[in-house]
Amino acid sequence: MRESAKTLDAMTLRERSDLMTSVANALEATAEKAQEIGNDRYAANSISLARIIDGCAGDLVTSNLPAAELLLQHGIRLLALFKGGTPRTTLH
Repeated sequence: MRESAKTLDAMTLRERSDLMTSVANALEATAEKAQEIGNDRYAANSISLARIIDGCAGDLVTSNLPAAELLLQHGIRLLALFKGGTPRTTLH
């Protein structure tokens, strides 16, 4: 049986950290693929956001949860742009 989705506020510290680490890892992986196909701008944006998210993952006890949520939303949207192995729009 599948668990229902939780907000960051409802997650344990471990769940929050795991989610942020997963998004950061996915951003790093798509950055590598983007670099391979020559999309350096997407790669740079992905790596930058991954590092910010990764840095926040270990500091969620005192962190601002709305800010962490916003970072995750941006990360997930950036990943969605890379659907199919190539970015669907130009990032600025």
